Amino acid sequence: MKAVHFGAGNIGRGFIGLLLSKAGYEVCFVDVNEDFVSQLQERGEYPVTLASDGQETVIVNNVTALSSVTHAAEVAAAIAEADIVTTAVGVSILKFIAGTVAEGISKRVAVSAAPLHIIACENAIGGSAQLKELVYAKLDEDTRRKADASVAFPNAAVDRIVPLQKHDDILKVVVEPFYEWVVDSSEMIPGYTPIEGVHYVENLEPYIERKLFTVNTGHCSAAYLGYLRGYETIQQAMSDEPLTALVREVLEETGAVLVQKHGFDKAEHSKYIDKILERFRNPALTDEVSRVGRSPLRKLSPNDRLVSPALQAYERGLSYTALTRSMAAALLFDVTDDPEAVELQAAIAELGVEAAVTKYTGMAADHEVHQSVMAEYGKLKK
Repeated sequence: MKAVHFGAGNIGRGFIGLLLSKAGYEVCFVDVNEDFVSQLQERGEYPVTLASDGQETVIVNNVTALSSVTHAAEVAAAIAEADIVTTAVGVSILKFIAGTVAEGISKRVAVSAAPLHIIACENAIGGSAQLKELVYAKLDEDTRRKADASVAFPNAAVDRIVPLQKHDDILKVVVEPFYEWVVDSSEMIPGYTPIEGVHYVENLEPYIERKLFTVNTGHCSAAYLGYLRGYETIQQAMSDEPLTALVREVLEETGAVLVQKHGFDKAEHSKYIDKILERFRNPALTDEVSRVGRSPLRKLSPNDRLVSPALQAYERGLSYTALTRSMAAALLFDVTDDPEAVELQAAIAELGVEAAVTKYTGMAADHEVHQSVMAEYGKLKK
């Protein structure tokens, strides 16, 4: 079985590539980093170490790589022969790989009706659907019709903490033991072969929102609040019990939305929150506040981890002030090597904070959630 995976970074190697290799796939990584590509081609394997007491190391083998810059034709040919295509490049990068994916599909459907699943493993709701739209825009009508019959883009939710890291071996990656990869089985082609370690569900939305509104919301809340208190790592921030209590308040608010909306068991979800907070504290990981808080504009966008659950809580008559406190903290995230943080601070200086909040969250200044953000911002500024 053959897999083509876009993104040979830490998530790609330490999560998706690892699971595909363990499931028996020959994995071809596609990346712009020529060092990664040449090392993967030369060695055909790499180590993954678990951030646990035992620090167990797994050797991932049966892998190779192609450069998306210099081997585009070879990448398209690999897609034409693949059983599965996956991505872990960041949702903003999907538009840059869509052309190559489209070329691969065109080559494939011209000679074969063999099924192909293309799964975007990104921190986004509907990542695969977004990729499909970008890819289909580059296909002619006849190719789209053929692809409709044999190519599927099932959406997925993925969860594994992989911090920024540097090792003497550039292919080595350290990951937390926990992982979750959930795929929407209703969008799979009938007769598909399940991948060991992947959880298939008929309705993905509850799992996507549970992950986004718990792991991602909690993580960025810890980062923004930790930044204001001068912490450099998430682990330092989570050792501050009052700060941890604030993060828990955020997750209790998102949890109330999830329980009411999706019917999660309240006690079970409370245990899930406990598990997430425990993962953030993992002393074997060193995760920088600047990494986790990075890209505040994306995190403050209307459908993302802070604004979306706050608006849903408002609509349901539930509490949202802990969430607006995290939004306010994001507005104070002034990290000069983060382009989005720089843009946000410039917008606040030019437009004023009220108008900047409206610009990036989509909430009108007279909306109660917007007003709550402003109230929390005033408290944090003091």
